[in-house]
Amino acid sequence: MFAAGCVCAAVLLSGCVDVSMRAYERPATPEKNHWTPSDAISVSAADTISPDWWKAFGDPTLDALIQKAIAGNFDIQSLAARIRVASAEVTEAHAGALPTADLGAGVNYQKITNMGQGFTKQYNVAGQVNWDIDVWGAVEKSVEAQQAEFHATEADWRAGYLLLVSNVSTTYFQVLQLDDQIAQQQTTLDTNRQIAAILERMNETGLVPKTQVLQQRAEVNRLTTDLLEFKRSRDLANNALATLTGTPAGEFQLPAGHLQQRVQLPPVPAGLPAQMLARRPDIVAAEFRVLEAYKLTHSAKLAQLPTISLTGHGGSSSFALNTLLKSFTYGLMPSIDIPLLDPTVRAHVKTTEAQADVAEHDYQRTVMTAFQDVENALVNIDADRKQRAEIDQQVAQLKVVADQVEAQLKEGVVSQLEVFEAERSLLSAQQQRLANHAQSLSDTVLLYQALGGGWPSVDVQAHADSDFQPETSN
Repeated sequence: MFAAGCVCAAVLLSGCVDVSMRAYERPATPEKNHWTPSDAISVSAADTISPDWWKAFGDPTLDALIQKAIAGNFDIQSLAARIRVASAEVTEAHAGALPTADLGAGVNYQKITNMGQGFTKQYNVAGQVNWDIDVWGAVEKSVEAQQAEFHATEADWRAGYLLLVSNVSTTYFQVLQLDDQIAQQQTTLDTNRQIAAILERMNETGLVPKTQVLQQRAEVNRLTTDLLEFKRSRDLANNALATLTGTPAGEFQLPAGHLQQRVQLPPVPAGLPAQMLARRPDIVAAEFRVLEAYKLTHSAKLAQLPTISLTGHGGSSSFALNTLLKSFTYGLMPSIDIPLLDPTVRAHVKTTEAQADVAEHDYQRTVMTAFQDVENALVNIDADRKQRAEIDQQVAQLKVVADQVEAQLKEGVVSQLEVFEAERSLLSAQQQRLANHAQSLSDTVLLYQALGGGWPSVDVQAHADSDFQPETSN
């Protein structure tokens, strides 16, 4: 009867507290209907980017480095450990709705001094079961909030995975680009040293002034300095690649290679669907944290309602150990706790509502940043393509000039100095083409990263009321 009365009283008091919550909705963001530059022909998200998108570069060495990084990178391992932490916290939150039980035993020694008696011993054993009944579902909402955090942590791992693959790819491209730059710079340096030698001989015969010789020597010094800088940058990039793959810097050395020969530039599909951003892990994580804040706000509101507890206790005591278990006492004590004058409860509601606003704004900011990332990558790829066409024409024209000057040298029409000048111009244009190829590769990686890198789309709305099932594949 008392328990029934507690429930009735709790129901009556709950009518004085506003615990209503609107249905969960994804925070509003500006619509994105298409990307620029766009094409009339559209493709599906699944056909645009596969999960192992980096294989489109056609380089087995890159594939091996990425697999090594996935297995050995400590950042990605830390993110995976956070998933396990979040999974355990779901179980911990769920335990808040379960009964607790305690069992204790002891002996009490007592002496009364003015009665001349010795010590008396009293043995006792007692147990207690306590259950805070989740009548209104406050604990359940906390569990659902932790479930959302679990899924957000999974998305964080996917974002870290995508960032790792992107960093390994761009760093690998940088190392190969520096290998080509070192080779081209060495060729340019050799050419300029030959020019300096020619000018010195011409100076000896009075054909050119000493200042022209000194000027060419200074150019050789500049090119040598640049070559040393390229080698330094190559070593640093190699160390960065080692760290990304989980190898101590200095213990890994990537063999020299040629970027343009080894890595092919994959085509970028036209007509990218705007809905592809549903695959982007950081957006998924941000929305799950909006859902988490929504559940925590609901839990905080429900905490304003009365709580009901049931406590059962039982035990036995005796002055003799052999008679301890011959008699027992037990009882049941239901109770109700009404938070009438607890300002921290209502203050916590305001706190969770403000945190929900922060989570919504973070989600909107993440979406807007994603729009910019994709647009920037597309703009850069389009510019790279147009610049590559111009550079290819420049290289082709300078190649014709260099061949003609070389032919004229054999006929004695021009000097060796003019041949070297033509070769130097051609090498400079070839370096621009190399830089354009490397930039195109990096921009393509950034596009894959901006579009979510092949992860499947996630409907957070569908998880708003779903049961928690931890994924152990990570």
